[in-house]
Amino acid sequence: MKFYLAPMEGITGFIYRNAYEKTFKNIDKYFTPFVVPNRSKSFKTRELRDVLPENNQGLYIVPQILTNDAAGFIRTARKLQQLGYNEVNLNLGCPSGTVVSKGRGSGFLAFREELDQFLEEIFTIDDMKLSIKTRIGKDNPEEFYELIKIYNKYPMEELIIHPRTQKDGYKNTPDMKVFKDALEISTNPLCYNGDIFTSEGFEKLKGEIPDINTFMVGRGLLANPGLISEIKNHALIEKELIRAFHDEVMDQYMNLFKDENITLFRMKELWNYMIYIFSDSKKHIKRIKKSQKLKDYKEAVNSLFNEQEIIKGAGLFSEHY
Repeated sequence: MKFYLAPMEGITGFIYRNAYEKTFKNIDKYFTPFVVPNRSKSFKTRELRDVLPENNQGLYIVPQILTNDAAGFIRTARKLQQLGYNEVNLNLGCPSGTVVSKGRGSGFLAFREELDQFLEEIFTIDDMKLSIKTRIGKDNPEEFYELIKIYNKYPMEELIIHPRTQKDGYKNTPDMKVFKDALEISTNPLCYNGDIFTSEGFEKLKGEIPDINTFMVGRGLLANPGLISEIKNHALIEKELIRAFHDEVMDQYMNLFKDENITLFRMKELWNYMIYIFSDSKKHIKRIKKSQKLKDYKEAVNSLFNEQEIIKGAGLFSEHY
């Protein structure tokens, strides 16, 4: 089986990716948080830093592009190609209201004629691999049956499907009927994405779609960085490994930014997810979130790791989102 890391803006940048690879070494492809095309000859500083080859050594990186402008997509893909990339991904899945209001991400799915024309233009690129990450529609799952007719026209590296609509956001449950239909209809290789939170949940999912061997994991992996190890090894991840991963992320943020406030902001954002794998965590997360100095933050984290345990199945945190 192959596992991909889903792009999560503000979290799964190169610091997170490198720390994860150093600790766990079980991701086949890392997808970057989306790049938005601009007319400059170069990327924005933050975007460039995230895709620079020297910041991603030893990782299979797939940069993701967010746009509804074909010329912008092609221009950005070529800039990425100059950096050494031979595969890029189109974001047709982001459900954010600010993105959708501009007709991008899953908002683009509502404009099928324009989407078809857009894909026709970008698939003139014949010396790079192009993949798509999509939702099954903007408002209604039935939209997917028209979308797949469009997708089938184009030779994708793979089609990554999150079987929810934009309207769903992260509520409700993935529409497995639509995904199973996609298995029958799609002429492109498929990857499943959506609500993989526990090893038990994964086994149940695999039983439903036994022919799928490629999975993209996002929120479940942020909550439990040991999730894929648990899926593969059928054993609860050791707390020491989670601690090593945490410390590596924190240390590298400090090395990069040289700023306690930025480091604290980034680490607290990660704890919005990771706190749910610990046993009795309420008082600890309050202390972590209230810490204003790195020294106080480290003391709060030490208390959490010393006093609490990783609990089986705790990655099932979807009710919080």
